[in-house]
Amino acid sequence: MRKAVAWILLAVFLLGWQPAFLGAAPAEEETEKNTAASTRTAGLKLNVKGAVLMDPQSGKILWEQNAHYRGYPASMTKLMTMVVTMDAVARGEASLDDPVETSERAESFGGAEVFLEQGETVPLEKMLIALAVASANDASVAVAEHIAGTEEAFVELMNAKVQELGLKNTHFTNCHGLHDPNHYTTPYDMALVARYALKYPKILEWTSIKRYTFRQDPLTILDTTNKMLYWYPGTDGFKTGYTEAAGLNLVSTVERDGLRLIAVVMGVETPQGHFTESMKLYNWAFRQWAWKKIYGPGEVVAEVATNKGQEEKLRVVAAGKVGAVVPRSKVKQDGLITTRLVLPRVINAPVVQGQKVGEIIILEEGREIGRTDLVAEKSIPRASLRQVIQRAIRAVFTVRQ
Repeated sequence: MRKAVAWILLAVFLLGWQPAFLGAAPAEEETEKNTAASTRTAGLKLNVKGAVLMDPQSGKILWEQNAHYRGYPASMTKLMTMVVTMDAVARGEASLDDPVETSERAESFGGAEVFLEQGETVPLEKMLIALAVASANDASVAVAEHIAGTEEAFVELMNAKVQELGLKNTHFTNCHGLHDPNHYTTPYDMALVARYALKYPKILEWTSIKRYTFRQDPLTILDTTNKMLYWYPGTDGFKTGYTEAAGLNLVSTVERDGLRLIAVVMGVETPQGHFTESMKLYNWAFRQWAWKKIYGPGEVVAEVATNKGQEEKLRVVAAGKVGAVVPRSKVKQDGLITTRLVLPRVINAPVVQGQKVGEIIILEEGREIGRTDLVAEKSIPRASLRQVIQRAIRAVFTVRQ
């Protein structure tokens, strides 16, 4: 009897022990998953339906809270309107000096507006400032019609850009953001639009304007809808959005001590909450992250030999800042951020100041996270025949010695 009890107890012990052992590995995996997820939300909770914080250089998500929440962008839409327009300007299909004539249809759009009248002609850049600063719906439609002929055709360009940027949860039905149930986006997708918009300094310039005189007669002064330009140092761009269905939205960018970040909040219900929640996010972010500078804009990176140039060597400089966003705890860590130069051994003269010569690749632990152009520090004309002969003679004597 005692033996039977002993065997039963041993069996119970083994059965109880084995499942606990087998369960240990999945429990550890789950812990790792939770840890990975919590790094994106740790220490911060926003009163929003969706939000995201992005490093624009690498596109890395530094923090998120329901980043793929699908909502209505409202007037954040106008950031894409500016992007599509600047693409057309970059392709040479339009100029910022173009006169834009207001149509009867454009005049009919109300809400936020600059009270354009049918037939009124305004330069394209001024129209873009109106939609950037005052979120003018009538100016948005006038710009769309100027670029594509009709607003419908312009919206096709917007959705083509959606595909090009790989935005999986975004669709536009208009160029201004007035409510339409099929007009939607997510914080993550809007951050990608903002990241692309940074390639055009003009968009940052327009969306950082606090007050602008649009018209002298009658006097029309526009005030920005983005209060963060006043309230939060380092803020220098992008757009607000609001409709009753969308709630309060904001896509913004802030740069401090070389560290530029993009934040998007959507579906905020408390007054001014799109500003206060964004500031809360940035405050948290600037405590966590820092900019590790490698080279500043215009800083000399290398020298390249010239072929038949009046000067034998060309200094190349960084066209923009070179570095990376890193955790503050790792700013002084060696080897975390490295670079690799892509440069020719020799460049043919003449060379023009600012001419692209190569690239510098930024690597984080060996993985590429960005590239910056390397350009000529100054112009180097082609050498005269006399200079070429003198160098040849000098080279011969140098070899003999």
